Amino acid sequence: MTAERSLPAVAALFVRANSIYKTMPTVDAWDAVRDARAWPGGVPVVAHPPCRSWGTLRALAKPRPGEKELAVWAVAQVRKFDGVLEHPKRSTLWPHCGLPVIGERDKFGGWTLPIFQSSFGHRAEKATLLYIVGCAPAQIPAMPIVLGDASHVIAQSGRNRAGERRRKGDPGWRPECGKAEREHTPPELAHWLVALAQRCRVPV
Repeated sequence: MTAERSLPAVAALFVRANSIYKTMPTVDAWDAVRDARAWPGGVPVVAHPPCRSWGTLRALAKPRPGEKELAVWAVAQVRKFDGVLEHPKRSTLWPHCGLPVIGERDKFGGWTLPIFQSSFGHRAEKATLLYIVGCAPAQIPAMPIVLGDASHVIAQSGRNRAGERRRKGDPGWRPECGKAEREHTPPELAHWLVALAQRCRVPV
């Protein structure tokens, strides 16, 4: 067996220390200790680069030195080796890297898929964008459909008729998820993303 054939099917980059990806035998998981920047390449990726420098609350974020650039690096890996990158719905990484708007493709063949993580078991909707290279829309794995409101929210943003933030007991109020739950990838979504990456082209 050649070294190329012995490579894991998918690399998961920027995962948590206790990530579910580490339990998947076909996944080569890279957390902060391993440092994804040392990944040698060669297989499609599932990338979860840090997002706090790119999200709607980026002005309040306190990223570590060099943390913001990791997302740009992750985009380059997806474009070179194929796979999928996940970031929040309003991530400014999209305009910064010229990632395609929904319904369009970029010169790498990449396209954007919007999802709600609640469809994959998250207790909050958690609106998310996926940047996919190497797998056409008609080729992605079947996606679950979950109707109705999620039981929780990522952060309270709704207002009542008086213009005040909704509180427990107000119509439309839902509890917030804790920090760890906000950051975790639901197991069903992790497996789906790996299955998606496995359908991407294998780099030559």
